[in-house]
Amino acid sequence: MRVLITGGAGFIGSHVADELAAQGHDCVLLDALLPEAHGAVPVLDHELVVGDVTSPEVLQPLLSTVDAVCHQAAMVGHGVDPFDAPSYARHNDLGTAVLLAEMYRAGVSRLVLASSMVVYGEGRYRCLSHGIVRAERSADDLARGVYEPRCFCGDFVVSELVPEDAPLEPRSTYAATKLAQEHLAVAWARQTGGSVWALRYHNVYGPRMPRDTPYAGVASIFRSALRNGVAPRVMEDGRQRRDFVHVTDVARANALALSSPRPGFEAVNVCSGSPHTIGELAFALAEACDGPTPAIVGGARAGDVRHVVASPAKALDVLGFEAQVGFEDGVREFAFASQREPVTSS
Repeated sequence: MRVLITGGAGFIGSHVADELAAQGHDCVLLDALLPEAHGAVPVLDHELVVGDVTSPEVLQPLLSTVDAVCHQAAMVGHGVDPFDAPSYARHNDLGTAVLLAEMYRAGVSRLVLASSMVVYGEGRYRCLSHGIVRAERSADDLARGVYEPRCFCGDFVVSELVPEDAPLEPRSTYAATKLAQEHLAVAWARQTGGSVWALRYHNVYGPRMPRDTPYAGVASIFRSALRNGVAPRVMEDGRQRRDFVHVTDVARANALALSSPRPGFEAVNVCSGSPHTIGELAFALAEACDGPTPAIVGGARAGDVRHVVASPAKALDVLGFEAQVGFEDGVREFAFASQREPVTSS
C-alpha cells in the first residue's frame, strides 16, 4: 500500500512513516515544516515533499499515486493567545477541507485522521446524587485554589474513563478546530462512502517532540525545562489526570487503522489505559534526568480542563490496539531521547 502522510516530517507523522515502512508499505510525506514545530529540516528516510496541505496544486499529483491518506498535519497545542485562531483554522480546518476535496477528485477513499482527546473538553464525571453530569469549575473556586469540578448541585464529582460516545465540548481554539476536522470528515464519508478512522490521541510523548515552543505538549515543556536546568512548573496542584501514550504506540494505532478500512466514520481513543497525574509526569522526568524538583505553582489557564482519561476498550475491540509502552519505561526513555531543535529565527 502506498500512503500519503500529511505532516509526515513532524513528531507523530515521522513515527507513523517509520512504522508503515517497517511493515512494508510505501510512504510519501507532505509537510509545510511550520516553524512552530521545526527548527530545521529533519533528516528522514522517506520521500518528503515540502508543501502546504491547503494547496490543491500540491495535493493533486501526490494523491494520484496513493491508496490511502494518513492526515497528521495540524497546528497543535494550547497556543499563545487568541491571535493564533486564524492560523489554527487555516492549517487544521481549511487544510482538512482541501484535502478531502482533492481525495474525492482523485478517487482516494481511505483516510486516517489524527484527532485529539481535546474534543471532549472536560472529561467524564459522576455525581453521587445525579449520576453522569456535565461538570464545571467556577472562577471563584479556581481563585481559591479549589480545582476539582462540581455538579450543578454544588457537590464535587468523581472522574471516570471517557468513552467515544461522550458529549463533545471543546474548550480551546485548538480543540474547536480538531472537532471541526471530525465534522468535515463525517460529512465527507457520508457524501462519498469513504472510510474514516478518527484517532483521538491522548497525551502523546516520546522521541522527536519539538522543544522550547509554547505549541508543544506538557511532556516536552517539562523536558525542555529540565534540559535547561530549570525546575518544571506544574500548574494547579499537579493532580490533573491525563493518559500519557507513547508515540510508537500511536504509530501502531495508525498502521492498524490504515489496514482496517470500513465504510463511514469511526472515532477511537488512542491511549495507554493507565492514567497518571501531570505532577507524576513532572516528578518522574525530573528523577530520570537527575534534575531540579518540580515546582507546584497553582493557578489555571483559561480553557484548561481538570481530568481527561480515556477508555481503551473500543480501540481494542475494533482495531485490536493495546498500548505496549508502560509509563515508567516510556518516561525513562523520553528523559534522554532526542527532541526537535527549537526555532532560531522568526
